[in-house]
Amino acid sequence: MHADPSTVSNICRQYVMGGLEVALNEKPRPGRAPKITGEIEARLILLACSEPPEGQQRWTLKLLAGQLVELGLVESISDVAVYKRLKKTNLNLGKSRPGAFPNPVHNS
Repeated sequence: MHADPSTVSNICRQYVMGGLEVALNEKPRPGRAPKITGEIEARLILLACSEPPEGQQRWTLKLLAGQLVELGLVESISDVAVYKRLKKTNLNLGKSRPGAFPNPVHNS
């Protein structure tokens, strides 16, 4: 693994100016905290891998977003935010059957 020389230089400068804690830990970043935390992401994945609601063949992004709100995990969330988080996990909602893994192949 290689580190860019500017990264090494920045970390060295941070160490000299502020000590080990400053060099090893990032400052909080500006902006709003993400709506989907690690715990909510885990619940989202479990939900997406579960059986869809009655009358539905599969989970849609809008259904998932609505369910997150209904469960009280988030106050509000868009289907685009759900899409972006699921895309990072490589979860495929287009499968014909629910579940994180495809059906095993039976060797006869």
